[in-house]
Amino acid sequence: MTTTRTDVDFSGEATGTPAGAWTQLWQRLRRKKLAMIGLVIIVIIYTFGIGANWLAPYSFTEQDLLRGLEGPTSDHWLGTDRLGRDMLSRAIYSARTTVIITALVIVTGGLIIGPTLGLIAGYRGGRTDGVIGRVGDVFISLPGLPMLILINASLSPRVVEATKWLEANSFLSGLVENGVPSYFTVFGALSLFFWVGSMRIIRAQVLQLRERDFVVASVAMGATTSHIIYRHLLPNVSFLLILGASTALGSVAGSELLLTWFGVGVQPPVPSFGVMIFEAGSVRTFSQHPHLLIVPSMFVVALLYAFALFGDALNDAVRGR
Repeated sequence: MTTTRTDVDFSGEATGTPAGAWTQLWQRLRRKKLAMIGLVIIVIIYTFGIGANWLAPYSFTEQDLLRGLEGPTSDHWLGTDRLGRDMLSRAIYSARTTVIITALVIVTGGLIIGPTLGLIAGYRGGRTDGVIGRVGDVFISLPGLPMLILINASLSPRVVEATKWLEANSFLSGLVENGVPSYFTVFGALSLFFWVGSMRIIRAQVLQLRERDFVVASVAMGATTSHIIYRHLLPNVSFLLILGASTALGSVAGSELLLTWFGVGVQPPVPSFGVMIFEAGSVRTFSQHPHLLIVPSMFVVALLYAFALFGDALNDAVRGR
């Protein structure tokens, strides 16, 4: 007896052309103008972040104390801060911080840890499912923001010391100066919590898929667990990974912003939108130098709003609307 692998399209029906399902998804998404606007905004800000070293007109550490707190000029399009640092450059480097944190958290928690555990829990079931589920329940029951603050505040000094030791005993240099310890602690703390959601979504889908004929036939033919998971189940939940990652991007970016605003996230002199907003957050500062708060807030609002627009539109497109 021979069997052919069937895949599940975005409407939940069997199909032999998963590539066609992705094409249909993109076509539905393209018709949503707000989705395209959100996608363009995300691409622009992330492009600035990825190319910060080449696109920023000044270094984020370059100071001119004689030109501190200037408004927009021809030399500094968005003005300068208290130390005479270019606000546009610091915003671009802050976008780089957001890109690094969101990419690391989504890849590890949303695309590797969570889906892998969800696939294993959903397919194996029984005690394996119970253990993974209970661990997820523990993490999801903890108060998210206070735990993130506690973890970052307690681990950050140790990570900095470990990074300094690594610099002193290896050929690596500039790690502390470029904010690597801050990136590591923030992304590590966020990854501890952001895998649970994707695990639960993938597990629920796999519980349905494992009863399908093509999975039962593969088991009857002696296929290994890894073969079934990665050749049959994973392709059928790939759309959920994309949907989950797109909707989680805004949450990750917002969490990084809050941690930094509370002083336990990315540490100066590495720029971050949270640091910029915190430094300009007083009423007196805003009344005298409004650009200090308007510039980072403008980027943050645009990015989070774009994530919300694109995530809602992608969810509708996946559901065929």
